[in-house]
Amino acid sequence: MDHRRLAFIGLGAMGGGMAHRLLESGYALTVYNRTAGKAEPLLAAGARGAGSPGAAAAGHRVVLLSLSDEQAVEEVLFGRVVPVLEPGALVVDTSTVSPGFAREAAARLADEGLRRVEACVVGNPPQARRGELRVFVSGAEADLAEVRPVLDALGSQVVHLGAPGTATSLKIVLNLLLGAQVASMAEAVSYGVASGLDRERVITTIAESGFSSLVMRFRADLMLRGSYEPAYFRADLMEKDIGIATRAARESGLGLPVLDTVRERFASVVAAGDGAKDASVVVDHSG
Repeated sequence: MDHRRLAFIGLGAMGGGMAHRLLESGYALTVYNRTAGKAEPLLAAGARGAGSPGAAAAGHRVVLLSLSDEQAVEEVLFGRVVPVLEPGALVVDTSTVSPGFAREAAARLADEGLRRVEACVVGNPPQARRGELRVFVSGAEADLAEVRPVLDALGSQVVHLGAPGTATSLKIVLNLLLGAQVASMAEAVSYGVASGLDRERVITTIAESGFSSLVMRFRADLMLRGSYEPAYFRADLMEKDIGIATRAARESGLGLPVLDTVRERFASVVAAGDGAKDASVVVDHSG
């Protein structure tokens, strides 16, 4: 299998960063994105463009996906990519979906004679461009071994967790913590300002305190600058990921009351029209 020729479908902030990294690592890419303009920097860097997901995937044995949600994966992968793949082709899916959907997707691809490596990435777009992501992987060890060089180009750490759905579960665990930290910091800032404190002083003090984290310091800088675009992690995707977890928790009889509230906070951001902005914009919707 020629792993130096890849198809890459979905060129958002993370997907575009990963695609650039693969080009710079010597891979030949055929790329597709629904908004064609997002492919232009990659085409200028040497990628080959395609007019549809099927055209991008056709003739390739390895296809990478970076799509926004389950509906997009359903439409693009199963509706337009699967029909053109040859038996034995391997789909590396970096999209964040529910664990149940991940398991179902792996089974459906297997029924078609295809393989799926679940590759959940943790990091931000600049880290994707530099190949500094953490990559959590699920699927067969033999399939992982075949695309390990591709994943090593994308991440400074590649961890195989086991059966389908496990990588997605761990990715969502981390996103839950991210969402809770950002939302709680936003509310703490609102409380400080309402108490008569200077907003910049409150944010800076939080960032410099022992209560902070890498995530909070990074978001504190965005809050101070009011710089929410381009997004490092969109607010609507944060709401989506937390919703995945809370729904799955309810189905298993587990309550996540704190995170239910966090999801509501990000849902209000989306409803206000700021869903495409970085999740740190929640600070402007608190109080």
